[in-house]
Amino acid sequence: MWRYTSHALEAWMDLRMLGYVVAIAEEGSVSGAARRLRLTQPTLSRQLRELERRLGTELFAREGRGLTPTAAGKALVKRASVVLAEAEAALEDVRLAAQGLTGRVTVTFAGSGINGPLGAALGRLRRELPRVDLRLEESFNDAEMSDGVLDGRFDIAVQRLPSRDARLATRPWWNQPLTLFLPSAHPLAHAPGPAPLTALGRIPLIVWPREASPHSHDEILALCDQAGVVPRIGARGRSVQTVLALVAAGFGGAVMPDSHRALRRVGVTPRPLAGTNTTLYLVWRAGETDPLVHRFRDTLAGLAG
Repeated sequence: MWRYTSHALEAWMDLRMLGYVVAIAEEGSVSGAARRLRLTQPTLSRQLRELERRLGTELFAREGRGLTPTAAGKALVKRASVVLAEAEAALEDVRLAAQGLTGRVTVTFAGSGINGPLGAALGRLRRELPRVDLRLEESFNDAEMSDGVLDGRFDIAVQRLPSRDARLATRPWWNQPLTLFLPSAHPLAHAPGPAPLTALGRIPLIVWPREASPHSHDEILALCDQAGVVPRIGARGRSVQTVLALVAAGFGGAVMPDSHRALRRVGVTPRPLAGTNTTLYLVWRAGETDPLVHRFRDTLAGLAG
């Protein structure tokens, strides 16, 4: 057993040389390998002799008109094939990463997005970018989503009310009306067309606790102020499912984005609120350089409903 010199290690790390050895073994001759590699036969023979000299052992034995690997040659060919395949895979990974076709992206979203076009858009992106590790996290708090993008927990947020921070970039993604979700037995549920804002003063309201979602809570109170009515709080809920269950039980009405009607809660009738509109935004870090985040964001923007 020989000791590797620095020259031998240098030769081992030369992927080109490993490719020469594999080509000679597969072709069974220096001449055949030289044609395949587009080298002259003397050049390839010289490279092989130099490698054998550095390693201190013969890699090929002549049999008739061809060459067959020695025991040492077989060991090198076996290992070299693996190394070359890994090197090719590494180059492919680099190419895909540079094009934004591989890697991991974490998306946080509001329920009003996933019940609208976001679910279908993410499903399509998952099919179109199969090499991407797509991670999803739902949140009910707009401030937490924006903060998560800033501190790197999330790459993209799909949210209603992003923080006003110069370190964040935003793009309007999808518009929808706000809707008053009513108990089906309530008289307001049977009137035609959108409900006027003054309807907010004719039924107790089920709201988000302010500590859980301050933006949504304050938005409802601002609508009441705009309508000139004093809100009556009938109950509070921390999830869309809870809020709709309380509506169905007759505790009051709830103002939420229209996309939540997709949940089709029994005992609940939705009526759009006249003159209202809410926007979902794509949010990411300003100055983001990751090609995958750019591709994902731009593709998602093109899939808005």
